[in-house]
Amino acid sequence: MLEGTLVRRAAGRLKRGAVHHLSSGRQELGQVRQRLQLRGRVYRALGRDLPQDYGRPFFPPASFDAWVARTGEGRPVLYPPAWRTYGRLVVEQPSRIAVLMHVHFPELVDELVDQLAHIPVPFDLIVTNSSGEDVDIRPVGAMRNCRVLPVDNHGRDIWPTVAAVNSGVLDPYLLVLKVHTKKSAWREEHELAGDGSTWRAGFLEQLLGNRTNVEVILDAFRSDPGLGVVTADGSVLGPEFWGDNQRNARELARRLEFWLDDDSLTFPAGSMYWCRGIVLQGLRALLMTEADFEEERGQVNGTTAHAVERLIGVLTTEAGLSTVERSLLPRPAVPGSHQDFDGRPLRARARFVPFYLPQFHPTPENDEWWGTGFTEWTNVTTTRPVFHGHYQPRLPTDLGFYDLRSDEVRRAQAQLASFAGIEGFMYYYYWFAGKRLLHRPIEALLASDLEFPFCLMWANENWTRRWDGNSQDILLAQDYDRVPAEQFIEDVADFLADPRYMTVEGKKILAVYRPAQMPDFARVARRWREIARQKGIGELFLLHVDVGHSMQGLDDAASHGLDGSMEFPPHNMLWKGIDRMDLHMRHDFHGNAMSYPALADDAAARAARDDNPNHFPGAMVTFDNTARRQLSSDFWFGANPYVFHRWLQALARAVTDRDPDRRLIFVNAWNEWAEAAVLEPTDRHGRSFLLALRDVAYS
Repeated sequence: MLEGTLVRRAAGRLKRGAVHHLSSGRQELGQVRQRLQLRGRVYRALGRDLPQDYGRPFFPPASFDAWVARTGEGRPVLYPPAWRTYGRLVVEQPSRIAVLMHVHFPELVDELVDQLAHIPVPFDLIVTNSSGEDVDIRPVGAMRNCRVLPVDNHGRDIWPTVAAVNSGVLDPYLLVLKVHTKKSAWREEHELAGDGSTWRAGFLEQLLGNRTNVEVILDAFRSDPGLGVVTADGSVLGPEFWGDNQRNARELARRLEFWLDDDSLTFPAGSMYWCRGIVLQGLRALLMTEADFEEERGQVNGTTAHAVERLIGVLTTEAGLSTVERSLLPRPAVPGSHQDFDGRPLRARARFVPFYLPQFHPTPENDEWWGTGFTEWTNVTTTRPVFHGHYQPRLPTDLGFYDLRSDEVRRAQAQLASFAGIEGFMYYYYWFAGKRLLHRPIEALLASDLEFPFCLMWANENWTRRWDGNSQDILLAQDYDRVPAEQFIEDVADFLADPRYMTVEGKKILAVYRPAQMPDFARVARRWREIARQKGIGELFLLHVDVGHSMQGLDDAASHGLDGSMEFPPHNMLWKGIDRMDLHMRHDFHGNAMSYPALADDAAARAARDDNPNHFPGAMVTFDNTARRQLSSDFWFGANPYVFHRWLQALARAVTDRDPDRRLIFVNAWNEWAEAAVLEPTDRHGRSFLLALRDVAYS
């Protein structure tokens, strides 16, 4: 806090809209330079290192300040509007592999298409065409579906790739082969080895070449969940090949809330490679538009496109994945596993269960406490940012501002979740001394024919005006003296008896948020089990939430009559503060700003060490309750789909040795919109968090 105060007093805040005033002349540029120089002096006084290029005014089209300004001006155009006129953009019955081909030189198309015949399993072909000519793609090999999408000659092959990602056309695919018709005539002009034709042929030979070669590559992806990118030999480059692209890459990285390390770079040069879908799909979170790319003037370096090419490698590493040259691929542990990409059913690596909040419909109680018509959306839409570029408010896209009184909404949610490899939802269940609250969605689910699994967590804490479950400003309290906790099992018996209800080894999963709040919970648990047996429900699998000692958490589940414990981030996890210097925080903000990557990596390390088979790990999309607490909120900075992928991947690895039924991983959350813990598609990130989970589930 002291450091942040010193910085604010010494350097002030940079003018957010400086990029939009560049045309105002030398005076504005001089003011920006003075601010940068003053800020540099403060950095040095505090002993912090500065990038080598710091202090030189820099206004690329993809600058962070320009982007923040654009995102505040309305809904961005994320891909060419004309694509909507080409029928249904996303393939209805997709393969598991896509080839993304960019065409600028139509005369080279046949060469590429011929090579696609070597792919041994079904694939779809997505073509972006900047040639200005019609491109006729003939059927080849195992190709099932084809889309040809016209684009302007802008941003080389990178903007067309980003546009394809933004459009959702790549969402269905587990693997993507990215190729293009680049001639690279400049290689000869710059006295580099080989001409463009030889360079391109080398890539195609190593990434395709023959059926056996492709089978080896696909086997490697199927055998190694940590493999992210495979490219041609000699094409994996390091930090000495940043060129003049650090600053552009740094500006782009800030959109994902991470600070670029100039000394840490591994990327697939040449922009041709096989990759896991998430490597490209996650680019949707950058919210890039055509305005982020320079006009085409034959540039060979220093553009947004060159920065994104390198950022692909950075983000692959952020996701916990590797970038490997073809000849360095290890021999697959399971030869022939490439056949899994032919469409046969895949089993998820773990049982992913997100928490589900039902507070998206009006209730009499909320009408009384907060005003008529109140739902969680009321908080969500009225929040405001507390630092420069802060993603608030977070708004829905695919599902809109839904009302959970609608069966159609729950059906759409189930379809999205199933697509991502999610097994079922854990509904928060609110029961206060015999009174149900926010119960309409789960009751409607029980009465419906929706075939999607579910289970319950009794959120047994006080309902307060501060949304924190504590003993102040109570609106509706738990009262175990008036109505004993033993009666809770009677209330939920019909749900537990439903055939869709989730189990572990045949036992019905039932979680309790804070069992220590109840007198003698071991006695309560015994009675619950007796009643469940008497009603023909069977055995229970009782879990408590690992909330930590500050919230009366339990150390030993068994001694309290429970079967195990479950993580619920950020409860009882690392709360590491961040340096607020570069966030341009509101001066009146008095909440907590923590590091998401630090929490994720610490949680992953703990899971790797945990040998308790009855402790079930959890991850969170993020946590930011600014919608509820505004200037006194807690938020975790640095959450993006790549770090989320890294966290989930580590948890999946940690439960691999368990029996399949016990590979539970809980996720905070499916739809906690007022806490930003949202797997559902959002206006900034699209489906990228959901796709990160899907990649881990089926890798």
